[in-house]
Amino acid sequence: MATILENDYKISNLKLGFLDITFFRDDFRKSDKPFEANKTEIDFIVEDKKVVFIDDVLYTGRSIRSALTAIQSFGRPSEIELLTLIDRRFSRHLPIQPDYRGRQVDAINNEKVVVKWFENDGEDAVLLIEK
Repeated sequence: MATILENDYKISNLKLGFLDITFFRDDFRKSDKPFEANKTEIDFIVEDKKVVFIDDVLYTGRSIRSALTAIQSFGRPSEIELLTLIDRRFSRHLPIQPDYRGRQVDAINNEKVVVKWFENDGEDAVLLIEK
């Protein structure tokens, strides 16, 4: 993603980080099994910077709400935007909308959107499956 922004859109001085939202989620204590934290890698200052969150599937908005809380630990950005690869409309629990989207999917509540990444799954794919 960063390569596309730098090469195709000529965005220079791009800083890429990874934000773990595990312990900022509102359903953190509702699971029967303990959550395992991922790794946060932000080795730059976000204070007064424009930050763009990238999410694979925007569904209820709860993950983005968690990210908004988590990023505050690293400073106060001047602006935050949201890029989502798949915008699953009609399912929001919170009033969160993407600034940029790849595709919109009108999935009914008993359907699930699954995003596969070549690096993890051996293929790049977006699937709409029954729960």
